[in-house]
Amino acid sequence: MSMTTPPGWYRDPSAPHVERWWDGTAWTEHRRTPEAPGQPPTHVRSAPAGGHLRTRPVVLTAAAAVLTAVIVTGAVVLSGDTGVPESDGVPAATGAAPDATPRAPSPSPSRTPADDPTAVVDELNGITLPLLDGWAAPENVSDPEVLMTTPGTYDCPGDDGLCRHGVVSSRTVTQNDETSPEALAKDDISEAADLAYDRDRVDRRPFHGITSHKRVAQGPVAVAGRAGYFVRWRVTTGAGPGGYVQSTVFPSSVGAQAPIVVRYVFDAGEDGPPLADMDRITKGIRAVGDADTGGGVGSSIGPSR
Repeated sequence: MSMTTPPGWYRDPSAPHVERWWDGTAWTEHRRTPEAPGQPPTHVRSAPAGGHLRTRPVVLTAAAAVLTAVIVTGAVVLSGDTGVPESDGVPAATGAAPDATPRAPSPSPSRTPADDPTAVVDELNGITLPLLDGWAAPENVSDPEVLMTTPGTYDCPGDDGLCRHGVVSSRTVTQNDETSPEALAKDDISEAADLAYDRDRVDRRPFHGITSHKRVAQGPVAVAGRAGYFVRWRVTTGAGPGGYVQSTVFPSSVGAQAPIVVRYVFDAGEDGPPLADMDRITKGIRAVGDADTGGGVGSSIGPSR
């Protein structure tokens, strides 16, 4: 019977002194040093050659699973004449060339923070976000970057499919050397708007595309005690009421401190979530394990130029 190891942090087969993120099917390039009990994790990140790394957010849940460990068999040699077998570190001969690909991990104790129904956790970026009234942890969502959605779905007014009135997602910026939150937010907003209201990842046009957009707000913002920047657009679409899209960028407090982009997509109209929720969620973002850091639009940051 085939056993599937769930996503999580496991000992890196190629570097046993660090832990590596297993996404449920393959190893990612997220690494971290094992944390001491009671301490927040220290992440070690590296991007795959020629590509960019995408986050896989972990929604805070209470999970307990007992799984069978994956057994890795090594060849043994006898030490002297004692008859005690010792591993020589060489894979056992099987008649085929040894597989250099890291194997799926054996399950280890969960390092997910204690269950809190009022928050979601982006473990790889080391942040938590408040789960406000009218929002829920994602269910039946294929995009691993989605952190929360408004409950329920509706028939998209354009191409066939199901739409949601509100979505909050996150990603890590590693595809270029730019580190300025302002430059990154201004660059990200158009892609965020296109994916939400123009053409999605499976080439559908759920709103018959964007017919126009208008920048309604932008400026510095403090997020989890760090200086960031946000840009907000109001988009008009070929079908439906259109909506609001915001890109908020700030440095991570873990690992290599690669910039984090939190994207907000809110439908306009009476069915969309309150626009003020964008600011409320941003203000409530915290570093994992640090309840004192905070921010919000303009908090401790000078005025926009």
